[in-house]
Amino acid sequence: MKTSPPAAPVRFDPILLCAVLALVALGLVMTYSASAVLAQDKLGDSLYFLKRQLSAAGLGLVAMAVAMKVGWRKLARLAYPLLLIAIVLLVAVAIPGIGTTAGGARRWIRLPGFSLQPAEIAKFAWLVYLSYSLAKKREKVATFSIGFLPHLALCGILVLLCMLQPDFGSSVLLVFMLFVLLFAAGTKLSYLVGSVLLALPLAFVAIATSPYRMKRILAFLDPWAHRHDVGYQVAESLMSIGSGGITGLGLGDGRQKLFFLPEAHTDFIFSILGEELGLIGVGLLVVLYAVVLWRGVRAALAAGETFGTYLGLGISSIIAFQATVNMCVAMGLLPTKGLTLPFVSYGGTSLVVLMGSAGVLLSLSANTQGATRPVRTGTTDLREVTA
Repeated sequence: MKTSPPAAPVRFDPILLCAVLALVALGLVMTYSASAVLAQDKLGDSLYFLKRQLSAAGLGLVAMAVAMKVGWRKLARLAYPLLLIAIVLLVAVAIPGIGTTAGGARRWIRLPGFSLQPAEIAKFAWLVYLSYSLAKKREKVATFSIGFLPHLALCGILVLLCMLQPDFGSSVLLVFMLFVLLFAAGTKLSYLVGSVLLALPLAFVAIATSPYRMKRILAFLDPWAHRHDVGYQVAESLMSIGSGGITGLGLGDGRQKLFFLPEAHTDFIFSILGEELGLIGVGLLVVLYAVVLWRGVRAALAAGETFGTYLGLGISSIIAFQATVNMCVAMGLLPTKGLTLPFVSYGGTSLVVLMGSAGVLLSLSANTQGATRPVRTGTTDLREVTA
């Protein structure tokens, strides 16, 4: 009696997996180092932020494992439900009594035991929907009325809901995702350039009419001239990174986290990392992000299906873009945006969503193990990718 050979086990990219887990582990260490003194002083528990981040990392591992097990193809049928849920949550967070205000922004929904940040869910939902929609309309992506305008209008709605919080960083990321995937799908470059030119006056008005955004611009242009007011955070960040030198002051020995640098465990955790681990630590961090980008794009191009290719490119570009912006802000190369450092900054919703997204990338990476595939996205053939 003939028996069928056992199914070959699904293999995920071990390099990508190790890079993601290394970033998460580094984030846990730096979260504790950057927050212990603050947590002890304000909350009486030096482990407060670490314990919450550990819980988020545990949920993130579950999300990653589920994404790897279920596979990326199942996300196509969830495109519309995920987007609807994201819109409902973005509307809900803007309602007084449901959304919680902190630092002048209403971005969180308090639930028993944790806080939910709808903008993080909206980023993932928008990516899944956009990947599905562009793959479905791939023969008509180049047309203005079908491929460009509807996606731009929907992105505008999401951006408007984010700006009501206000959350300028998430708004920028949503637009960035739109342009990356439209470009990858074959949208006419004239549409993309034209929309940017039309948006510039709107961006100028949004900045000029907002006192706190104008302060951020002033702090960016000359932080030392505003050392004791609007440029304080950027100046302290630069001092933190500069004092690290080549090898750093040593893990746990940073000084700027001692109530000098605000948001040391969230938006400016890169500054503490640079201070304590020095150029060597910063170099390691950059290498880890480069590996995630490299292996993520590799998996995306080998997906064999347009939806998977767009999904992988989107996830990889989001991680790379957000990491680049956060590091540039900490070094005074960009105005403050409010984007956290992926996998490293403190933030439960962000960590869970990012680890789940990494699970999607890992499920895509199963296609690269021992296969050579030609990939086609939109109307443009991409180069053959060899695993």
